[in-house]
Amino acid sequence: MAHRWLPSLSALRAFEAAARHESAKQAAEELNVTATAISHQVRSLEEALGVALFLRKPRQLELTAQGRELQQTLETAFDSISATVDRLSAGPCRQAITLSTTPAIAVRWLVPWVCLLRESHPDIDLRFHTSHEPVALDGITADMAIRYGDGRWPGLVAEKLIDNTFVPVCSPLLGLRDPADLPNHPLIHFHARGASSAPIHWAAWQKLAKVPGLDVSAGLVFSDETHAISAAIGAQGVALMSRQLVEDEVRAGRLMQPFGPEIAGKPFHLVYPESRRDDPTVLAVREWVMKVPGGLCEVGR
Repeated sequence: MAHRWLPSLSALRAFEAAARHESAKQAAEELNVTATAISHQVRSLEEALGVALFLRKPRQLELTAQGRELQQTLETAFDSISATVDRLSAGPCRQAITLSTTPAIAVRWLVPWVCLLRESHPDIDLRFHTSHEPVALDGITADMAIRYGDGRWPGLVAEKLIDNTFVPVCSPLLGLRDPADLPNHPLIHFHARGASSAPIHWAAWQKLAKVPGLDVSAGLVFSDETHAISAAIGAQGVALMSRQLVEDEVRAGRLMQPFGPEIAGKPFHLVYPESRRDDPTVLAVREWVMKVPGGLCEVGR
């Protein structure tokens, strides 16, 4: 590679500022030096190049043809350098993405493992939108979602995460073992406002169980699964919940499944727009959801 010769960069910078302002004084103010220093740098540049860059008039600097050519080249070069420095000093570009899901899935499955996404993709800012009502995946309200349903949503990629089985659960403190004793305990209901697909309710369970004297319209009613689960843990009654949502409590002995029957519900799916199938940020969040320990994909495998 041939040796690149350049005159003093300080002289080039002083000349470019003087040419842009057509004034040594204004150039000096911009560069925080004296006007004499600017004049000295410009003259040293002219001597190095062997050409006159300015026609010096009273109270004004006028570029020569050679001066204008150099000024245009330097302006482009300095703009390019400045843009690159700004881009590098700004650090890595952060990407925000919104995942819409139910409050229970967010709190009980995903939030405890956000650290895994942060470790593998520190440039991604994950935002949760919690609702039982499906929202537009338009990149404004949300980008991705975990939905309860049959997996058929036009225009969306739908990847099955887990099957969903509904079971009666209650605190061991109730001492409940026999379905015949169920009418002596309050039922805990979960009815989500705005949900397009309703989960299994006590009426559907009673059609299979046929427990004498059970009033499936009575009891405590919650619009959020997490509240219904908390009430069951607190021995306030018997809840019909997705087994996948309460398996940690059952394993720890805070809840128990006293009896059946069990009812299959619709699965949970991870969904995102077909148009974003190859979006790196979407793929990163997808990979994270699939690897959540003890959660969605591990139960579904």
